[in-house]
Amino acid sequence: MNDDDIEDKAELRNLLKQLKSDHRRIDEEIIALRDIGTVDMLKIGRMKKIKLALKDKIALVEDKLTPDIIA
Repeated sequence: MNDDDIEDKAELRNLLKQLKSDHRRIDEEIIALRDIGTVDMLKIGRMKKIKLALKDKIALVEDKLTPDIIA
């Protein structure tokens, strides 16, 4: 493993941390909107789509960080 690989993995870990943080934040916003009784289904629907896209990105980054192991 060379220095570039180490730097790439560090960047991926930082990206993963940011994506997870964004995912949690959006989830909390959705819950808050529901709790205060705001029924803006269009906004909630958009937020859920963003949350799902973040989940997909998180999965891609985790796959890049996980070494391939042949069973």
